[in-house]
Amino acid sequence: MASAPGTGLEARGRDLERGVQLLDRVVGFGRYLRLVGLPATLGQTMDFANAIPSIGLVREDFKLASRAVFVTRKEDGPLFDKAFDLYWRYSTFADDDSPFDEMSDLAPPEGATDEEEQPIPPPPGKDRKKGQDDESAEKRLSQREVQEGESADDADPDTMLTYSASEALKGKDFAQFNADEMERAKLLMQKIAWQIAMRRSRRTVRASKGTYLDLRRSLRANMKYGGEPVELARRRRKQKPRRVVLICDISGSMDRYSRILLQFVHTMEQGLSRVEVFVFGTRLTRITRQLRVRNIDAALERVSKEVQDWAGGTRIGESLLTFNTRWARRVLGQGAIVLIISDGWDRGDVEVLRREMARLQRMSFRLIWLNPLLGSPTYQPLTRGIQAALPYVDDFLPVHNLESLESLALALSDVTTRRPVRRQTLHLPAVLG
Repeated sequence: MASAPGTGLEARGRDLERGVQLLDRVVGFGRYLRLVGLPATLGQTMDFANAIPSIGLVREDFKLASRAVFVTRKEDGPLFDKAFDLYWRYSTFADDDSPFDEMSDLAPPEGATDEEEQPIPPPPGKDRKKGQDDESAEKRLSQREVQEGESADDADPDTMLTYSASEALKGKDFAQFNADEMERAKLLMQKIAWQIAMRRSRRTVRASKGTYLDLRRSLRANMKYGGEPVELARRRRKQKPRRVVLICDISGSMDRYSRILLQFVHTMEQGLSRVEVFVFGTRLTRITRQLRVRNIDAALERVSKEVQDWAGGTRIGESLLTFNTRWARRVLGQGAIVLIISDGWDRGDVEVLRREMARLQRMSFRLIWLNPLLGSPTYQPLTRGIQAALPYVDDFLPVHNLESLESLALALSDVTTRRPVRRQTLHLPAVLG
């Protein structure tokens, strides 16, 4: 018996409507992965949506395909599995009249319960269960991030796809981090690409177009021509990365930032081959060897045992005096870049600080002062210590959040081959009498 003329069009219309709904769910899934901290990009979401007609809608195949697309690191696998099970457990495509043959496989199995507490926030949208406990969400995200994720369904599609919980974390001050945010910040720090500017070495290497003539290789290559200089070999100056020296303040005034900044120092030490690290409170301590342990927690444990003046007083001038007299000749050769991380509070002699800063600047290729308080819009360098040091600082930069660390990485990679212009006022002792 022939079907009514409109039956086929209505069926195709329902199929199209179901396809649009499925696409919306896939887009929401990508947004949800970013909400829980996984780096799901727009390109990955589009690749997964394009793959659905080929893989079908059997739940296991659907999960494995999405895992292959979205999971790029081994350690992200367990979090993705929990996020997938929680998001697709409440699928809206489990209707009896679904036009997809296997759509019901995406529905939760019969008898499934939510008694186990999930370590990630529930998926946003109309399918979220009412009254579900949000304590697990707070373990992963701050309350502000959860609220932004819940209201994302009403936002513009472009805004939803570009939202990332990591972006909100990057702009947050280190002093306001909780324990979970510090763990997430640790992972984000490991993704920062540290590339220090190069310097020209005295040594030369072979080059097709070099400044210097390689006489030995030229004579050897032209023996077949009877020794006549037909082909001339060239050499050029070898390029090496500059050494980086980190001097970090761990006194009581820096206690809010000390641990997270030491994590940053550890990440930088692991990412670069030529880094020397010192910490100071009332005295200077070298911790380069302690930070060479790959595990950050083990490294910080070794540092805490080595450092005796943690969260104590601050004597920047005396600490720099120790560095200049004991360590400078060992670690400041070959155009080293010096980074001082401190808020500038100093209980020592200001004249000693001024003298040792001038001496340190002369010995370093570039002297950069990183101040966590500089990120505040109301900050002014009014303390005696910072006022004494600033005339001898080449760059005065903030180091209060992840965005400032990314800016520092760019600044270190753009260091020029010439020293910065330095026009300090010469401080002469007063004439007595």
